Amino acid sequence: VQLQASGGGLVQAGDSLRLSCVASGMFFSTWRLGWFRRPPGKDREFVAAIGWSGRTHYTDAAKGRFTVSRDNAKNSVYLEINSVKPDDTAIYYCARVHTSQFWPPIVEGAYDAWGQGTQVTVSS
Repeated sequence: VQLQASGGGLVQAGDSLRLSCVASGMFFSTWRLGWFRRPPGKDREFVAAIGWSGRTHYTDAAKGRFTVSRDNAKNSVYLEINSVKPDDTAIYYCARVHTSQFWPPIVEGAYDAWGQGTQVTVSS
């Protein structure tokens, strides 16, 4: 199983950004997926998750500005961030939810495969 995240970079506060994650080595449409992020000097934290049918879950902080989506035909999951803020600066990771986990999968232990991360840096 491989998860490859991309789409990060240096952006200005107020911009929009879409992160992508392409999966391989798995039957993509049957898996639930999530996004985490690790801000500088902090622990990795849950951001959003999406189920097989498109059901979504967000942290309270992510609601309203973050949108998680998936395209099963492209084996891809996306995280769109609107009106980015300097506090959104982090390494963003996509991950696959373990089959036995309940919903919502908000802790790292609920995931069994991780991408390498993509750096997002927001300048003020």
